[in-house]
Amino acid sequence: MTNRHHVAVLVLPGVLPLEFGTATQIFAMDPHYEMTVCGDTDTGLVPGCGFAITVAAGLEALDDADTVIIPGYDDIDATPSAELLVALRAAHARGVRLVSICTAAFVLAAAGLLDGRPATTHWRHAGQLRQRYPHVDVVPNQLYVDDGDILTSAGVTAGIDLCLHLIRTDLGAAAANTHARGLVAPPRRRGGQAQFVEQFRPEASADELAPLREWMLDNLAKPLTIGHLAERAHMSRRTLIRRFSEETGTPPITWLTDARIDRARELLEATTVPIEQIGRLTGLGAPASLRAAFHRRVGTSPQEYRTLFRHKDVMADA
Repeated sequence: MTNRHHVAVLVLPGVLPLEFGTATQIFAMDPHYEMTVCGDTDTGLVPGCGFAITVAAGLEALDDADTVIIPGYDDIDATPSAELLVALRAAHARGVRLVSICTAAFVLAAAGLLDGRPATTHWRHAGQLRQRYPHVDVVPNQLYVDDGDILTSAGVTAGIDLCLHLIRTDLGAAAANTHARGLVAPPRRRGGQAQFVEQFRPEASADELAPLREWMLDNLAKPLTIGHLAERAHMSRRTLIRRFSEETGTPPITWLTDARIDRARELLEATTVPIEQIGRLTGLGAPASLRAAFHRRVGTSPQEYRTLFRHKDVMADA
């Protein structure tokens, strides 16, 4: 087949094997694509895996690429080589489509290619990406972000979703569905679906309002307002909002809503409490309000979430 779409899989030191395998398996076996594994150095041993990856080409492979896919890598604190950053900027300037899986968003950010653009990464590292590169519009709670010529995704399964999205864009839904069946993967999860994080409420960077937050967690079912919280903290509303936001990065009512979602998820995962009661127990309200909050924050319904994540021992007792 002539005029095949050339995909360069750019391997960085410490490449994560599942992310690397995702990109290579999906595109290497499709006759519509020509794939090259490249890098600025041989990666050597993959950390903790007992095997090594030897790249087939250097950075010159980016010169002929239509799409460059960068799998995640282990050490996000490592400084990318100047040659690598120059090659990525040059590829982008030529109109090459750039794709990152998981932590590879950090190398695109280091090249300045994500400045002023939306991007995502694994939820564990989203805060670090935002702190290190404040000009990037970090979207921490999406499976992947398609911003045209630059696409970014979260971890392993989100990388699969993004690769299938690329095939759907290039070749149509039927081709993407065929690949999905071969991978035994969902044929389509939209990028806007939430990553399934350990908890939505952010950790605090200071402890002044820790007693208030603990009290909030103990009283989620109550109809709390900013007035109630300010009175509890012995502060004005404005002062509470400012100090709470300084400690957690989010206003108190937003933090409270996330805490309620987290508690609802715990009940869905670890109990057989009927969904009709969970909204009342968590302060999220009537079943319709619970479903709306879940769709908005988690990207799925409470029932679908319970089906996916309910513990096996709970299911056996139900």
